[in-house]
Amino acid sequence: MKYGYARVSTQGQDLQAQLEALEKEVCEKIYSEKFTGTKADRPQFKALLSTLEEGDTLVVTKLDRFARSTSEALMIVKKLFERGVKVHVLNMGLIENTPTGRLIFTIMSGFAEFERDLIVERTQEGKAIARQRQDYREGRPRKFTKRQIEHALALLKEHSYKQVEDMTGISKSTLIRANRKAVH
Repeated sequence: MKYGYARVSTQGQDLQAQLEALEKEVCEKIYSEKFTGTKADRPQFKALLSTLEEGDTLVVTKLDRFARSTSEALMIVKKLFERGVKVHVLNMGLIENTPTGRLIFTIMSGFAEFERDLIVERTQEGKAIARQRQDYREGRPRKFTKRQIEHALALLKEHSYKQVEDMTGISKSTLIRANRKAVH
């Protein structure tokens, strides 16, 4: 049987492209989750691994969906090969349980880990440079200006949260937080 596995790291990311690729590959059962790859405890992935039997094929779209590091990828693939399970990484091809296949997989895993490490390094460098600016603020940019929030808080004196939300587009939860800050 052909099993697919799709994963994105955050709730805001979309699984759709991976799911479509796995469906196109005619996977009979697809496991998916929104779970960071830096965590070893990925419930759907664990469930999938326990389901796989000899003769089955595990299909993932890219290597980084599969494992967090080269050593983890090699360990998982080795265990799957020992159980007679085939591994197919769509952007690499079917990984053969041969010396050459294992070598190519090891090299590609190393490159994937290297690429992830470079991304983290560049992100950290960018943050360090940004922190040097006086106007730097960690996190997502504010959607509303201080003036807009103050106006909305003034409207709350005569209107309900729902009415102010409808008038200004500022959500009730944002208004409540701003109101608490204004009181303290």
